Amino acid sequence: MQKMLVEGGHLLNGQVRISGAKNSAVALLPAAILADSEVTIEGLPEISDVYTLGDLLEEIGGSVSWDGQTVHINPENMIAMPLPNGKVKKLRASYYFMGAMLGKFKKAVIGLPGGCFLGPRPIDQHIKGFEALGAKVTNEQGAIYLRADELRGARIYLDVVSVGATINIMLAAVKAKGRTVIENAAKEPEIIDVATLLTSMGAQIKGVGTDVIRIEGVSELKGCKHTIIPDRIEAGTYAIAAAAQGKEVIIDNVIPQHLESLLAKLREMGVTVEENDEQLFIAPRNPLKSVDIKTLVYPGFPTDLQQPFTSLLTKAMNTGVVTDTIYSARLKHIDELRRMNAAIKVEGGSAIVSGPVQLEGARVKASDLRAGAALIIAGLMANGITEITGLEHIDRGYDHFTEKLTQLGAKVWREEMTEQEIIQFQNS
Repeated sequence: MQKMLVEGGHLLNGQVRISGAKNSAVALLPAAILADSEVTIEGLPEISDVYTLGDLLEEIGGSVSWDGQTVHINPENMIAMPLPNGKVKKLRASYYFMGAMLGKFKKAVIGLPGGCFLGPRPIDQHIKGFEALGAKVTNEQGAIYLRADELRGARIYLDVVSVGATINIMLAAVKAKGRTVIENAAKEPEIIDVATLLTSMGAQIKGVGTDVIRIEGVSELKGCKHTIIPDRIEAGTYAIAAAAQGKEVIIDNVIPQHLESLLAKLREMGVTVEENDEQLFIAPRNPLKSVDIKTLVYPGFPTDLQQPFTSLLTKAMNTGVVTDTIYSARLKHIDELRRMNAAIKVEGGSAIVSGPVQLEGARVKASDLRAGAALIIAGLMANGITEITGLEHIDRGYDHFTEKLTQLGAKVWREEMTEQEIIQFQNS
């Protein structure tokens, strides 16, 4: 096991290139199951979640070959192999195998998904959609069993806006007989990315990016080549890091429209933000002013950037309130920031951040993916050295994080943990 060490006080300066979108990749790879011939996906991030999904595709008989950030998936010999345990438990997005295998084979057995624990994240809307399409869904010994004689199009209203349910129902519906209408659908760019892949395969999908998606089922889907969109959460993380501890940072390979809610808040704080077609220029102006943020479904402020943004607020004048309406339990990073001298109170589902304060290096633990990013940003601002454990979370979603920060001028490195440190980590 490794830990990350961050020596604070060094200004970020220069240019960083954003990788492909993690939240697209984890749906695009299972979507390849639906094709009858080879699917090539270009620009994938080099993160553990992507490789875990590649292993799962091989477990069900797929041929998967990697060429850097490009993967070639041949689904011709895939079978409806049950996936009740093992790697399925490592990531939340393994639930996309439900929709893809149900759409392809009319049956699936998938273990309940893992990933970051952010409080209750039920999959009831996914199941509601599968049942509307004609599947029988049961929970047997900790695994979800899906069975259907045939899938038929249906009108499905999502009780809550859910990215996962929208994509999963879309995967199951593209080969169903007749028309499927998904109402109150999520609008995230990653959903559009998945729909673009499916359309390239031959699916008939309209309305993606709006709250009503219409799908006309087709009998077969062919292989294709697809290039993934840039990761808006990674881009937002670097934008926040640049606002917190930057001089002048250019963020390359980004779609600025995907980050409008974040960029508006950075400008409100007094950060210089310039954008062109595929780049952002970020330069802070001191002192920063506090703002309030409330996470909402897209195009609102992303829940995945709430934790990194909380770290930034410790540097701003006065008080800012952070409210997460998506995952109310997503405040585990607060205790770790307090170890670093942050002045933060939690009241209900909100964190009240008082600043500015000088953060101090400390030993902290990443409880989930974006909490890890928040602690790294805090470490960049802190006096001294910050030691961060729980890197398995960070590696799930950030491609070459250490190398990219080093390229910008940060002093960040990894070290092997001692046996005693590993025991302390496992008991904490």
